[in-house]
Amino acid sequence: MVQISRPLRLTFYTLVILAGAVVSATFAMRHAERQALEDDAARASEQLALYANSLHTLIERYRALPAVLALDPELRSALKGPVGPEQQDALNRKLERINGAARSSTLELLDHTGLAVAASNWRLPSSYVGHNYGFRPYFSQTRSQGSGRFYAVGVTSGIPGYFLSSAVKDEQEQFLGAMVVKLEFPELEREWSQGSDTLLVSDARGIVFIANQPGWRYRQLRPLSDSDRAELKATRQYDKQLLTPLEHRPLRRFDDDSTLTRVEGPDGSVDYLWESLPLATEGWTLHLLRRPQIAFEDRRNAGLAAAGAWLTLVFLLLFLNQRWRLARLRQRSREELERLVEERTRDLRTAQDGLVQSAKLAALGQMSAALAHEINQPLTTQRMQLATLRLLLDHGRVDEAYQALKPLDDMLTRMASLTGHLKTFARKSPSGLRERLDLAAVVDQALQLLDTRLRDEQVDIRLQLTRPAWVRGDAIRLEQVLINLLRNALDAMHDKPLKHLEIRLEANQQLWSLSVIDSGGGIAEEHLPNVFDPFFTTKPVGDGLGLGLAVSYAIVHELGGRLSAGNQGQGAIFTLSLPIDLEAHIPC
Repeated sequence: MVQISRPLRLTFYTLVILAGAVVSATFAMRHAERQALEDDAARASEQLALYANSLHTLIERYRALPAVLALDPELRSALKGPVGPEQQDALNRKLERINGAARSSTLELLDHTGLAVAASNWRLPSSYVGHNYGFRPYFSQTRSQGSGRFYAVGVTSGIPGYFLSSAVKDEQEQFLGAMVVKLEFPELEREWSQGSDTLLVSDARGIVFIANQPGWRYRQLRPLSDSDRAELKATRQYDKQLLTPLEHRPLRRFDDDSTLTRVEGPDGSVDYLWESLPLATEGWTLHLLRRPQIAFEDRRNAGLAAAGAWLTLVFLLLFLNQRWRLARLRQRSREELERLVEERTRDLRTAQDGLVQSAKLAALGQMSAALAHEINQPLTTQRMQLATLRLLLDHGRVDEAYQALKPLDDMLTRMASLTGHLKTFARKSPSGLRERLDLAAVVDQALQLLDTRLRDEQVDIRLQLTRPAWVRGDAIRLEQVLINLLRNALDAMHDKPLKHLEIRLEANQQLWSLSVIDSGGGIAEEHLPNVFDPFFTTKPVGDGLGLGLAVSYAIVHELGGRLSAGNQGQGAIFTLSLPIDLEAHIPC
């Protein structure tokens, strides 16, 4: 058997120990890096949701505008026959005024063939008037479905935007044309560009059409099929824009919508945390690209901690092994001494030599313990620092802190209760929703949202509600109607010394009749025929666009009901009528 010298064994053991320290440190640093990436990805995902909400809010602000304008009698009348120069000029100016008040990008009125007969940009060289947009998908969607939406580069202006459209119909529900609003997103892109993240919005084909950084727009996230290219050419969605692929390769996947991706972008080859969020309503996807921020100190500390723990464990095992070996050696030495003490002097010398060797081994054990202690000191210091942090918390004025937090907790609880319903109220309802609901419960929810104002203004409320009042409809949209009526009533009574508000809900033949009566002085007789017209308002400039009652009228009409206005006593009365749900039990 080959004998290995002691210096070689010590060198081998030292190399093994150091290799273990390097391996443990490397593993800890990689783990720290991955954990940092996952934490950063989670924060990026939360930030992405905020960006998505800002985009959704911007679009929702204008989604109902074309539907409301489509009810305008003047626009409907214009589409029933040829539009003369004088009528066209009047329509152009009207759309120009509405566009300025609504702060949209462009408004245009198309006839049944897709020809723009009027537009808010009629003064510009890039005016839409006289151009036919029947080839645009939003027009065909509007003709077949009643509404449409489509993001595209303007073939006339060359400016990209999101087109929202609604059908204009006559009294027999025959298609006359389409009312179209165009939204542009320069302010949104400018707002997004303030941060360090790269934000992209891609369509269903994976084409980026909104970007907050130059060089990223009109890039393909995946290859286009022949049918895709043919449809893009036919619709001229990205007219005259060169679509180029964006080369990217996932390096690590955190979940279905979160990856670490290497991108060959405008800035060269860069690794990004790539977060994606589908926007189901529009059929788009919002992407957030963030360069990973991994602190060198965190990786270094994790490596040092792992290496220190490894060395501590190794020296502890060496120390224990040395003690065990020393104990065994002492036992064997005692036995040897007892057996040989009465024999030869030479054997005694041998025993003495053994004792000397044992002493050397004991000294080695002590040195190993001391070395382990020296290495353990930095770890002990870190533990003391952690203990100090705990003491700072434990010795704080915790009781007083909890007492101070309790009112905040109560407030947060109450806010959570309120915002829980506000969130439900703000969401977009599914199109054409018809569910069985209690109209009295809708009144309760609306009053809850306005409770603070009702109490602050000391309004005397009288409720006469028949419960339950079952109807078929959309609770959120009916709540929107009722809040519009209640807010108008409160506005009318704002400067009145006595504020009386009465809400009655009763069955009338086959209808539920919900009336809101105020003491605000009523509506002038000459204004009664116009209260539901879009943009009609008697409020001071800046207090509203006059769309609340028009939108409410459209909602109730779509649900198969009626909304009327009149005067009663010292104020106005608005009455909402909806068919009784015949499947529900009607109280006697």
